[in-house]
Amino acid sequence: MDAIKKQASKLREQVARQQQAILRQLGQLGHEAVMVDDTEMECYQQLQNLYKSTRTAKHLQRDIVRGVEGFISISKKQMEITRKLAEDCCKYGIENQSDALHLARAASGFSTTHVSMEDHRETMLGILANQASWLTKAVSRTRMIYLSTERLCFQVCEPLRVSIAGAPLEDARHLTHRYDRVRQEFEAQAADVLRRRSKCKDSSAESVIKLKSSEAKLTELKSSMLVLGNEAISAMLSVEDQQQQLTFQKLLSMVDAERSYHQNIVALLEKLHSEMILEEQLNESSLHSSFSQKDSCSLFVHVDTINKSEDDAYFIAKVIHSFDAQADGELSLAVDDYVVVRQVAPNGWSEGECKGEAGWFPSAYVERRDKIPASKHWKVRAIGFSFAAFKFIHEIPLHCIVHCCSFVC
Repeated sequence: MDAIKKQASKLREQVARQQQAILRQLGQLGHEAVMVDDTEMECYQQLQNLYKSTRTAKHLQRDIVRGVEGFISISKKQMEITRKLAEDCCKYGIENQSDALHLARAASGFSTTHVSMEDHRETMLGILANQASWLTKAVSRTRMIYLSTERLCFQVCEPLRVSIAGAPLEDARHLTHRYDRVRQEFEAQAADVLRRRSKCKDSSAESVIKLKSSEAKLTELKSSMLVLGNEAISAMLSVEDQQQQLTFQKLLSMVDAERSYHQNIVALLEKLHSEMILEEQLNESSLHSSFSQKDSCSLFVHVDTINKSEDDAYFIAKVIHSFDAQADGELSLAVDDYVVVRQVAPNGWSEGECKGEAGWFPSAYVERRDKIPASKHWKVRAIGFSFAAFKFIHEIPLHCIVHCCSFVC
């Protein structure tokens, strides 16, 4: 269809050029009455340009409407998918507040943010199209009121549809078509006048009368053509201005709507990202605190076993590999030192005291000894006392502590 229209347009322009050449030839022969002046030629060319301009603008408006309708259709599907995802995340956040608090909070935040994002998407779509047929029945009453308010703003699709099929454009094009028909009649009449003039030298009175009648009709057609041309130009200029202004404003409205939408989306995502990072940090902190509490509990678990004898609880070990403490609660060891070991954990670490300091160290770095050198007796004795005091000081009576001290001394 487009190819046929282009071919018809080319043929029309070709015929117009041939007619203009004939009229110029008539003017060169001195037939001023049938000659088309420069003003009329400018009028004709201007109408051709205006017709082409309004036609291309109309096609652009139609393309915008189709594009927006397609965008709305795709956005509907995206909204359905995103809202379903948000509902699933919200459900998880509600049902798992006790089991996985940090993940539940993140899922709830994700859900809330994406619901807000889809609300902003609806706002943008409400600006792009003024019809609410795409809204589902599941939309809440509050959102319906919100979107109804948004639809009071400048819309895009409906004004463009009105412009495409509007009366001003059709009236202006109708005037242009009438001008073209009158011009064709004028050109045909001019050719007839030229033919009669070429025969009027040896013709009868009847031929002269017909010639004068043809010339009068030609003059009338020329006058009508000029009037219609001015009216058509005025109407087409008005339509062209309205088309361009309206299309520009609607494109600007689309850009403003999308710009506002993306700004709001970025703000929501930035807020969600910050909240999730904070939640991650809080979760890591709580896990670290939990591990520290477990270590502390394992460090002092022997307090609950005071019913065991001291001989069964402790033993002496010699350090066979040096160890440098790297964290709080660890005990540094030097080769040939002796340690009072009070607990051996299943994870390969032992707890004990050496040189007045207590802490944890690798079990493989010491070797149990049943006997110790005499030079080490007083040190081990002091170590044993310090451990006993550390272990039982909060439970045994004061007079027992005094008795124990006097015995050691």
